[in-house]
Parts: sequence; C-alpha cells; structure tokens
Amino acid sequence: MSGHSKWATIKRKKGAADAKRGQMFTRLTREIVMAAREGGGDVDSNFRLRLAVDKAKAQSMPKENIERAIKRATGEGKEGEIYEEVMYEGYGPNGVALMIECVTENRNRTVAEIRHMLSRSGGNMGEVGSVSWQFHRSAVFSFPLEGNSFDKIFELAVEGGADDVTQDEEEIEVVAPVESFKALIDRFRTANLIPEEAGLKMIPNQEMELGVEDTLQVLRTVEGLEEMDDVQEVFSNMKISDEAMAAMESE
Repeated sequence: MSGHSKWATIKRKKGAADAKRGQMFTRLTREIVMAAREGGGDVDSNFRLRLAVDKAKAQSMPKENIERAIKRATGEGKEGEIYEEVMYEGYGPNGVALMIECVTENRNRTVAEIRHMLSRSGGNMGEVGSVSWQFHRSAVFSFPLEGNSFDKIFELAVEGGADDVTQDEEEIEVVAPVESFKALIDRFRTANLIPEEAGLKMIPNQEMELGVEDTLQVLRTVEGLEEMDDVQEVFSNMKISDEAMAAMESE
C-alpha cells in the first residue's frame, strides 16, 4: 500500500481528517466549486463533480450547501469569492519532498501560511519545478476490503486500463493513468462499486524511508498543513513503515 494510502488510513483511524465540521464543509465546498467550474454543474455529465457531491453527502453536508456551491461555480450564486487551484512545492523535515495541493481565493495568505509551517518544522518552500520532477500524476481509487471482492475489482480495473491493483488487510487500491480515470469510474459505478476515495494524486517516482521518529516528525508537519483551510491534500515521497504507522495511530 502506498505512503499516501497509509497516511489516509492513519487519519481515518485517528479521526483527525477534517476533525472540525466547519473546516470539513469548507474543504468540501471548494472541491464542489472547482469541479463545477471545470466541467459544468450537471452531476450526470461531470464525473469530478459527481464524486465531490457524493463525498459531501457522505459527510452529511446539507443539500442547500451543495446546490449553493454549484451555483457559485456556474455564476448563478451571489458570492463574490473566486477560487483557484494551485500546487505548491517544498521540503519538509529530513528533506522529504512535498507537493501541497490548495484551493484558495487569496494566494498571498496561503503561501505565507504554508511557508511559516514548513519553516517552523525545519523545511522550506521550493521554486516551481524544484520538487514536482520527483512525482507523477495518477488516478487512484481505494475500496474498503470488507464487503468487496478483490478479484472483481481487479478484473474491472485491468479491463479499464489500470497499472496496478493491490490490497492490504483493510483496503484495495487501484492505480491507473490519468486518462483512464473516467472510464474506470464508469466501470465501477456500473458494477455498483463505490470507491471510498477516488481522485488524481501525485505519486512519488521513488520513496525515501526514514526512522520512526523522523517519520513521525514529517507526518506531524503534513497533518499541520492539512489542517489549514486552503490545503486540500499533501503528497510526499516518504515511505511509511508499519512501525511508524502504528506509532502515529497511538499518539
């Protein structure tokens, strides 16, 4: 299982992901806005929007909030905020490469907050291109192992152009080229298979492994970044060992 998936598992077990309800709704709203702006407000034809809305519903986000976010993106809403997606690059503690995905209406505020967090943890911001060469973008899907058939998911994934299908004791992960994302989503939905997570992720070309304490230091930095309202997700090139995962879960 990839480092990204292990980090997602840690967050779910700790209940740390979007722990504050207001923060969670802010993040979900921005996902809906960006998806609707990119592909239109029809959930039947815009698969990215459909995923964002499904995720919002799963978190009990009120229907009117979802509709208001879509109207904002399509120009029907009254809100004046204009969001944009931006990816920042940098290094965390121990030289771990970080790609920080944000949705913001104020770049100056966002970059200042990220720079402060990285500096405080012993890292630093990087120039455009200084870190991204260590990553590639892929479509990633994860399904809970319980209630799902690995063989069925494997067959659908391979037929849809996936590069890799793996499982651990808790989930099944599918990694595929970006251009296969929509085809795989359609295949999974037709088979009534709903991924717990689905999106385009930054995957490291090579992972670096640290000792447990150094890994925990990096994970705390990532956790701090992901608690920021403007940060949607953080990707790193760090490999998370089972020992470090257990130690983080117990904190």
